[in-house]
Amino acid sequence: MPRPSSRISGIVPSGKDGWEVHFAAWTRKEAGEDIIMLSVGDHDFDTPSQTIEACVTAVRGSNHHYTPLPGLPRLRLAMAAASSACTGVETTPDQVIATPGGQAALYAAVQAVLDQGDHAIVVAPYYATYPNTFSAAGASFTVVETPADDGFQPRADMIRAALKPNTRAILINTPNNPTGAVYSRERLEQLAEICREHDLWLLSDEVYWTLGGGEHVSPRSLPGMAERTLVINSMSKSHGMTGWRMGWLTGPQDMITLLINLNLVTTYGLPAFISIACAEALENRYGVKEIAGRYAARRTVLLDAVRGMNNVSVRGSEGGMYVMLDISDVEPDDEKFAWALLDQEKVGVMPGSSFGEAAAGHIRISLCQPEAVLQEAAARLRRFASAYRREAA
Repeated sequence: MPRPSSRISGIVPSGKDGWEVHFAAWTRKEAGEDIIMLSVGDHDFDTPSQTIEACVTAVRGSNHHYTPLPGLPRLRLAMAAASSACTGVETTPDQVIATPGGQAALYAAVQAVLDQGDHAIVVAPYYATYPNTFSAAGASFTVVETPADDGFQPRADMIRAALKPNTRAILINTPNNPTGAVYSRERLEQLAEICREHDLWLLSDEVYWTLGGGEHVSPRSLPGMAERTLVINSMSKSHGMTGWRMGWLTGPQDMITLLINLNLVTTYGLPAFISIACAEALENRYGVKEIAGRYAARRTVLLDAVRGMNNVSVRGSEGGMYVMLDISDVEPDDEKFAWALLDQEKVGVMPGSSFGEAAAGHIRISLCQPEAVLQEAAARLRRFASAYRREAA
C-alpha cells in the first residue's frame, strides 16, 4: 500500500506499556479461570434504567436525524448546568460543546490549543491516552511526575522546571486516574499562577469529579483562569454510561465557537436519541448519587481490608474508581509483582508504571467489583504479599 502519514503512524509508539497483564487476565477469565479482574475501570453494573428508558423513548419518537454540530440545545443547556456545578463557575450553553466521550473532548482541547511543534506539560501519573493525544497533534510534551510520598499532588517547582519557550499548555486530571488523588486548592492555585504568568492554557480532566472523597476544586474557578481553562467532562463515570460515548468540553465562548468547526470535520454531530437520553440523565442526575455512594463504600471496604498489610502502603486513593498501593517494599518491579499476583492468586491488577514513572512500584486496583469480591481480592493480596516476602528472604 502507499505510505501512511507520519501523523497516524506516530500516534502510538511500539513497546511494552504494562497493559499486557490486563489482557492476559481477561483472556484467562474468558477461558474459564476464576480470575478477579481489578485492572479495568468499567462499571460492573448497568446504566440506570431511567436513562435506558429515555433512550428507548427517544428512538421510538423518530429522533434518528442529524443534530446541530455543537450538540442539541437541550443537551448543551444540561451540560452547562453540570459544568456550573462541577467547576463552580456559572456556565452558559455557548461555553460547552458536546463530544463523543471524554476522550474526544480531550482530543478537541489538545487540537484547539497546540500547533505542530508546540510543547505541553503532562502531570503524571496520567490516564493512558494522554501522551498519544499530544502525538496526534504533532506536539511535544514533558511528563512531570508527582511524588508518591507527597500524595501524588502536583508541585509547582517541578512544573516550572519543565517549562520551555514553546510551552502552550498544561494537562492535569483531578480526581486522578490512576492514583485517586484529589488535587488540593493550594496546589491548584500554584498551577494557576504559573498559567497566568506564562500565558498558558490549562487542560483540566475532571471526569471523576462526582466520585471525589473530599472537596473538588476546579481550576476554572480560580482568579483569571476561566479565560484560559478547558475542562474535559464525561457521562461515563458519573452517570454509569461508559459505552454511550458522550462527553463535553467547557471553555471560553470564543474557543467553543472555533471548536464547532472541528466537529464539522470529525463527528458531524451526535446521535439524537443518545443526546436526548443524556440530557434527561443530566437534568435528573440519574444514578449520580447512587454511583458515588457505591464507589465510596467500596473504597472504604478495600482500604479497611488492606490496612495493616505489612510493607504495603496506600497512596492517593481519595477519589475516583481506584486505589493505589505502594508495593515497592515487597517488590520494586511492579510489573513483576502484578504478573506473579495473577499467576499465583488469580487477581488481575494494573502495574503502576503503566501510568508514568511516578507510579512505579505501585499497583492500581479498580473498585469496579462488588464489595465481597474486593474483600476476597484483598485476602488473596495479603496472602500473596506475605508469601512473596518469605520467598524473597
